[in-house]
Amino acid sequence: FSHQLPSRGALKFSTHSNPKILKSNRRSRYGQPLSPYDQDDDEEVSRASDVSDDDWLLNDDFAEISEFDVNRKRSKSHKGFVNGHSDGRNSKHTLEKSNAANYYNSSNQTNGVSSLDVPRKGKSTRKAMEDRFPRLSEEVELDEKWLPLIDYLSTFGLKESHFIQMYERHMPSLQINVCSAKERLEYLLSVGVKQRDVRRMLLRQPQILEYTVENNLKSHVAFLMSLGIPSSRFGQIIAAAPSLFSYSIENSLKPTVRYLVEEVGIKEKDLGKVVQLSPQILVQRIDISWNTRLNFLSEEIGAPRDSIVKMVKKHPQFLHFSIDDGLLPRINFLRSIGMCNADILKVLTSLTQVLSLSLEENLKPKYKYLVNELHNEVHSLTKYPMYLSLSIDQRIRPRHRFLLSLKKAPKRPFPLSSLVPTDECFCQQWAGTSLDKYIDFRQRLLLKEFAKKYERKG
Repeated sequence: FSHQLPSRGALKFSTHSNPKILKSNRRSRYGQPLSPYDQDDDEEVSRASDVSDDDWLLNDDFAEISEFDVNRKRSKSHKGFVNGHSDGRNSKHTLEKSNAANYYNSSNQTNGVSSLDVPRKGKSTRKAMEDRFPRLSEEVELDEKWLPLIDYLSTFGLKESHFIQMYERHMPSLQINVCSAKERLEYLLSVGVKQRDVRRMLLRQPQILEYTVENNLKSHVAFLMSLGIPSSRFGQIIAAAPSLFSYSIENSLKPTVRYLVEEVGIKEKDLGKVVQLSPQILVQRIDISWNTRLNFLSEEIGAPRDSIVKMVKKHPQFLHFSIDDGLLPRINFLRSIGMCNADILKVLTSLTQVLSLSLEENLKPKYKYLVNELHNEVHSLTKYPMYLSLSIDQRIRPRHRFLLSLKKAPKRPFPLSSLVPTDECFCQQWAGTSLDKYIDFRQRLLLKEFAKKYERKG
């Protein structure tokens, strides 16, 4: 892949940076908070359950793409797009022209046009829109020519509040011709984007509706392929980082990849794996985030460079996390339970995911269970750091209680090695019972624990 990249002298990055990546506090033109996350009935949808819900995690919007007015004249750009990072012009004619006449085929042209384009009988199109979307009609200058597109996007689960959010983020996205929008979304679906992810993508990056298949979408998918990413993962990467399409391949994405190889030290054969683990790494200021975290971990716990490179390879997501609100509190927690810097380094190098686990919901309860129930010392975590990544409800407690019930639990301390193998191996090597018997025990225990939690809440 390296031969396709520009020379080191051509390496360019924008001036946008924020080493403390925190949740956006931007507001819409109507004074409402403008969330970067998918919303459902105006309530923010919770983020992925496999990471912490703390505020120091962010979506992929590390920089805002420039907005265009309806005549394709570039309006005032948000900060962050200088020297190679996207300004919305990935290549010539990447965006469809924004003239209203080009966005919409006249409603009189019904040949070959979807029934969604045909105005409803019995009411004027405008009246029908006002009846169906009263809030949208009240808050934005609603154009009846948008109705075919709104109807089509509704099939992906977008509601009235979502269209308002799209309008606030990038109004021209609602002016797109419905046939063009279908072509683009159908292409994304064809490369693996899930139907259920389209709504979330459009709310985060409505400009996707403007990017043409031939001059933008295909070339960016080809770029992912050139990194050695299997086609089966394209959809997941696009859904996780839809702003990928707003970045120039030559001036932004390739220099970012070259930086990962030449400056960070990621091997070319590992690039695909790193991007699959964290697609956002392609659309962030990698030079700032890498150097800041390299210096922090070196000074804070004495981590050598090669150990930090291993952390990036195993869990590149940590490059997105705030130092003050994310990395430091977790390191301080490990210190508070008796770990020295050398022990912390062992744990983080072996299981970098610790940096993305919630303190209150994950790390603290697991440590309490380790000491109070399993009667282990903290030093056992340096040998079995994987313990911190296991579920208390699904793995740790069921196996512990199951062996106790069978009177097969070894004398204290409880061996953490029994928590590591698969369920089948655990039953064969430790419990000496059938897998079905263990699964039944675990299910009954889960129901019992759920009942206890419900009673406490009641």
